[in-house]
Amino acid sequence: MAQENAAFSPGPEEPPRRRGRQRYVEKDGRCNVQQGNVRETYRYLTDLFTTLVDLQWRLSLLFFVLAYALTWLFFGAIWWLIAYGRGDLEHLEDTAWTPCVNNLNGFVAAFLFSIETETTIGYGHRVITDQCPEGIVLLLLQAILGSMVNAFMVGCMFVKISQPNKRAATLVFSSNAVVSLRDGRLCLMFRVGDLRSSHIVEASIRAKLIRSRQTLEGEFIPLHQTDLSVGFDTGDDRLFLVSPLVISHEIDAASPFWEASRRALERDDFEIVVILEGMVEATGMTCQARSSYLVDEVLWGHRFTSVLTLEDGFYEVDYASFHQTFEVPTPSCSARELAEAAARLDAHLYWSIPSRLDEKVEEEGAGEGASEGAGADKEQNGCLPPPESESKV
Repeated sequence: MAQENAAFSPGPEEPPRRRGRQRYVEKDGRCNVQQGNVRETYRYLTDLFTTLVDLQWRLSLLFFVLAYALTWLFFGAIWWLIAYGRGDLEHLEDTAWTPCVNNLNGFVAAFLFSIETETTIGYGHRVITDQCPEGIVLLLLQAILGSMVNAFMVGCMFVKISQPNKRAATLVFSSNAVVSLRDGRLCLMFRVGDLRSSHIVEASIRAKLIRSRQTLEGEFIPLHQTDLSVGFDTGDDRLFLVSPLVISHEIDAASPFWEASRRALERDDFEIVVILEGMVEATGMTCQARSSYLVDEVLWGHRFTSVLTLEDGFYEVDYASFHQTFEVPTPSCSARELAEAAARLDAHLYWSIPSRLDEKVEEEGAGEGASEGAGADKEQNGCLPPPESESKV
């Protein structure tokens, strides 16, 4: 019993050990992984649309401006070459001469006519004539190619603007995870919340344990990923994220923390990555928010402070207490040791209580001694009576 009581009593407080572990996922959700020595760079060009969307904003704006400017310059130069080759520039004052483009008197005018043609502005000062078949063909090519460039670049900018990455900035995770008892079982818990009034539809949560491991064959696997169950079997991983929720991972026999006590957890080296996914209610696009917890950010024997209060006709969420925790009595042993101690305690209580069946058997045994010889041929207590001894001669 002394060992069992020691298992349920919290251990002495120890200062957390500072570690210099490199994060796999930053607190703001950025993955701390860079692709290096990629030899097949042509693969990025085969998916040029996604490549442009993934670029930084300053590079995307640069490509956006260059795509239009280079197209206008290219066709403006061709318009100028046509005018120069036909001799239109030498007959500017000749009213009897029919040029390819009226009022095109130089390269600047050809550049402006190229802009007017591709953007369909049509000021009316410069206009193509029907005596220039090569100009008509060029006009068709520029109209088609300009529409393709316009659709491609505007599509890239629209997708980049409407990306739900910024929506993830209003999905918050608690700065620490906690380990404490919930319904008599050790649980690893963290809190998530949504700062916006427009909710995340079909929200779901996942958790991954990132820890290096070595196989039985000696193979070393860096940053091995293991699933942490947060209610996939019961449906608790599908969230109705209207108010902040505490996500719980029960440390059972299937959990990688089954044999981890408080001291062992503090000496361990791992990272817990949590992923929240759902659709943005306003746009219908999929959004993903990520965060992570290192060993020093897992508080043993703590519980989250309540942030929800009932006001006059509505519930109010106090996000000032969103990251706050408080200490609670928590056993410092592992979940396995806690389960074994609870099983021993249940077994001790079970066998210490007299069984009614045993009392009934004792009463029937006493009655059998009083009526010995009267019912020797009958069964007693569900068993056959013992054989009688032979009479002496």
